[in-house]
Amino acid sequence: MSFGVPSRMTARDPLLRFLFLAASLYAAWYLLYSFVLHPSGWLDHAVINSLIIWSGAILKLLGYDLIPEPMNADNIRTIGIEGGHLLWIGDPCNGVGLFAVFLIFLIAYGGPWKHKLWFGALGLLTIHLVNALRVAALCIVVSINYEWLNFNHDYTFYVIVYGWVFLLWYIWVKRFASRTNAAP
Repeated sequence: MSFGVPSRMTARDPLLRFLFLAASLYAAWYLLYSFVLHPSGWLDHAVINSLIIWSGAILKLLGYDLIPEPMNADNIRTIGIEGGHLLWIGDPCNGVGLFAVFLIFLIAYGGPWKHKLWFGALGLLTIHLVNALRVAALCIVVSINYEWLNFNHDYTFYVIVYGWVFLLWYIWVKRFASRTNAAP
């Protein structure tokens, strides 16, 4: 696939090939998400519901009681623990964009497809788990001191979640991408 870029140029320069493929995939993802997936809401809704379930299970495992959801609340998007406040999980915080960026890197970077498939699936699951841990931790933070929410949401947990994605990319590059000489 050359998408208008001369194939000789991309074949000689793997960095240029990676950048062009990653940019093309990101543009396609952006258009698909902006005009189809986000307006329909089903993907964001499903991921947020899953985050609430996973975070709730983590909090219950740690011995916390959850604030009950209001009756007939299908799209509440909130979770909280007794003694704290409810947290609202918005679309930008559900991790869908991070899933896409992780997979785009994996697809655009070299490596065997058989490893890309399982590593991609495992990566998505672990990113979602780290995000659920982040939501659970934010619930605990809010129960201790509500004023700590913004700093931890905007800085502390961004570093942790994005750090996890960078670690996954590092593992891919060092462990799996070098197993093939063929272009992806």
